[in-house]
Amino acid sequence: MSVGHTEVTTEVTDEVTTEVAVDPVVSCAEECGVRDVQDRLGDKWTVHVVVELAAGPRRFRELQRLVTGVSQRMLTLTLRRLERDGLVTRTVYPTAPPQVEYALTATGHSMTHLIKQLIDWSLDHRAVIGRAREEWDAKQK
Repeated sequence: MSVGHTEVTTEVTDEVTTEVAVDPVVSCAEECGVRDVQDRLGDKWTVHVVVELAAGPRRFRELQRLVTGVSQRMLTLTLRRLERDGLVTRTVYPTAPPQVEYALTATGHSMTHLIKQLIDWSLDHRAVIGRAREEWDAKQK
């Protein structure tokens, strides 16, 4: 869907259909400077890592166990990106071997309520989305 697309797509049947113009909630017709931030939030593992860190600081191996399916490499990259963006801090303790702990910064914590809303929305709508997918898939066969 293009940025300027504001009409509801409907399937044409025997009935008369109408397209309703919908005002966008927000608009970034011009590059509004948030794309790189949104890319971080839309990354596959970011939300999972932030959810786990919302409960408190975690060590790398603990995060790896809690974030099901993430590889060591992807967890490392995700944590580095979150640290670079100022959402996570990395603390190295001078022990043998060194212990490393990750925690959300104040900025990282500030987005947890948004993630909670997204999770709640997902839970509330997953059945509807599941049915829509089944109907769509059935039409594709």
